[in-house]
Amino acid sequence: MKCNLRLGLIVLLQLCLLSFSSWGITPQLKEKSKAKKPLIVFVAGDHEYSGESTLPLLAEILEKNYGFRTKVLKSFPDQNAEKNIPGLEALAEADLAVFFLRWRLLPADQVAMIDAYVKSGKPVMGFRTSTHSFNYPKGDPLESYNAWAESTFGAPPGWGGKSKHTHYGHNASTDASVIPSASKHPILTGVAPSFHVRSWLYRVLPDYPSKGTEWLMMGKAVNPDKTAEDQPIAWTWVNPYKGRVFFTTMGHPEDFSVEPFQRLIVNAIHWELGKKVPKNWVGKLDINVPYRGMK
Repeated sequence: MKCNLRLGLIVLLQLCLLSFSSWGITPQLKEKSKAKKPLIVFVAGDHEYSGESTLPLLAEILEKNYGFRTKVLKSFPDQNAEKNIPGLEALAEADLAVFFLRWRLLPADQVAMIDAYVKSGKPVMGFRTSTHSFNYPKGDPLESYNAWAESTFGAPPGWGGKSKHTHYGHNASTDASVIPSASKHPILTGVAPSFHVRSWLYRVLPDYPSKGTEWLMMGKAVNPDKTAEDQPIAWTWVNPYKGRVFFTTMGHPEDFSVEPFQRLIVNAIHWELGKKVPKNWVGKLDINVPYRGMK
């Protein structure tokens, strides 16, 4: 009798599970599981370096190989549209925001969504021209955001000015090298001690990166157009809002085809999200985007 009762209960349970599946409950469970994957939101709009092309390829690889969810937001209708990046509402749900911006003039409501994300204390990553993400005219209510990179990334507050932030010429490139004292940092796992990138070196010294940053890599200008000194080109930080930061002044589209640079970025994304950096590398990623220049 007890055996029959137990068998009946098992059959009933199986029927219930089948019914739940037909009612759409199983997809909901899958959706709930999917929602637990970290969401990375990429924000691109840089005029020159094709971030709207390189970042989607990176995002695709992060979803396919590493199980992240991603969303890529771009200036509309193209990279030269300085006043609109649709979809910034997605930042409210992001676990990591990655910025590749240059001299945007976004409206106050869009800036407010970026500002809210950064001040939430969640991690942020920035590439190259994000040192000068905004370019509001003098007297504009949003003029202070021209220095946004300083408090967000520990980077120079805009281009030129008192920080004398500049570069060493478009015909130059950069020899990148790991700083020996930082070589054990998780972000540098498996990254070659030295490699070459097409980015012309950005000058950020002597006043930046900000105090408290941890420098990971140095760059040496190759074929500079003026006297050049080595510069930090990748660093971490905890910004004033307690958010983890990774910033690099590299980011020329051809840099994304360089395997050590690819691994540096994939490692940094894992580190920023508090995840173990992958010990096994899948191999060189297929990211090949030509340099567009200013168009």
